Amino acid sequence: MTGFTALRLWEDLPTPMVGEASFLGVMCPETRTVRLVTMIEIDSLTKRYGAFTAVDDVSMTCQPGKVTGFLGPNGAGKTTTMRIMAGLTPPTRGSATIGGRRFSDIPNPGRHVGVLLDASAQHGGRTGREILTLGAKQMGLPASRVDEMLEVVSLSPQEAKRRLRHYSLGMRQRLGIAHALLGDPEVLILDEPANGLDPAGIRWMRTLLKSYADRGGTVLLSSHLLHEVEQIADEIILIGHGKIVAQGTKQELLAGVDQALSLVSSLDDVALIAAANAAGYAFERAGQGLRISAAPADVGRLALEARVVLTDLRSGSAGLEDLFLELTSETQRETPHTATEGGAR
Repeated sequence: MTGFTALRLWEDLPTPMVGEASFLGVMCPETRTVRLVTMIEIDSLTKRYGAFTAVDDVSMTCQPGKVTGFLGPNGAGKTTTMRIMAGLTPPTRGSATIGGRRFSDIPNPGRHVGVLLDASAQHGGRTGREILTLGAKQMGLPASRVDEMLEVVSLSPQEAKRRLRHYSLGMRQRLGIAHALLGDPEVLILDEPANGLDPAGIRWMRTLLKSYADRGGTVLLSSHLLHEVEQIADEIILIGHGKIVAQGTKQELLAGVDQALSLVSSLDDVALIAAANAAGYAFERAGQGLRISAAPADVGRLALEARVVLTDLRSGSAGLEDLFLELTSETQRETPHTATEGGAR
C-alpha cells in the first residue's frame, strides 16, 4: 500500500524559501513553517472547439484528505476538464493547477500526481508488467515497486505476463490504477475508474481510494454513476453542459430539498392511516405500504404512540439522484416523458 506523507515537499527541489510554493504547502514568512494549500485548483476554466464550448467558466477546488466526486452525464465536460488538468489539452481560458503549479511545470510529475484517464491508452502488445516497468524506469523507481503495485491491485503474476490486448476492461482499470499509484503520488485524478469493474472490484476500489484520502491524499474521481460516488465522496461537484451546477457535501446539496415525506409499511395499515389522519398528515397508498407527508422520525413516533409495528420506514423525499437529474436535465438524453413515450410504442 502507498505510504506517502502528507507534507512531503518536492523531492526534486530544495527546501522552499520564504513565500516560495512547494508542492503541498507555502512557507509562511511569520512562522517559517509550511502551510497546507489547496492541492487542485481550477479557476475560470474554459475550453472551446470552434463554436462548441466543452467547458464553460469552471472553478472548483479539491482538498487534501478528501475524495471529490466529479459528476455529470456523458458529454458534460468532465473528461475535458481532467485532460486540461493533466496537461493533455490546452485551455482556451483560465487555469488548472496542482499544488500551485501547472502539470507541465511539475518535475517528474508521476511521483506527485497519479492520472488515469483511459485504461486502454497503453500499447496493446505490451504485458501488464512491461507497462508498469517502463513507468517505474521513467520515474526513477526500483523494480520492486512494480511487484508492490501488482499486489495492491490484485493482478496475479500470470495476469501480469498477459498482453494488454487480452485484458478485460476490469483488468485494464486495475492496471491503470496501479500505474497511477506507481510513483506514490499525493494526488490522484481518475476518470471513470469503476467502468468494467465487477461489484467486488468496485468495493475494492472504494476501499483503496478512501484509505488513500484518509492518509492525506487528494482524490478527484469522475463518474456518471451517482450511487458509487456518493458512497465514497466527501465533496461532490455536479457539472452539466460544461458548467458547474452545484457543489458541496451530500448534506449541503440536499439541504434545500424538502425531506418531509416517508415511505412506510406496517402490520396494521388501517391503524396507521387512522393515526396519520388524526395527526393531520396527508397520506396515500404506495405499493404495499403508504406514502405519508411527514419526516421518517415523525412517522416512527406516530407508529409508536399508536402501537403499530412497522416493517419498513424510509425517506420518500427527493434524494441526490433526483437532484442530480434535475440540475443536469438539459444534458440528459432521456427524460421521464420520452421514456414513457418509448414504452408505449
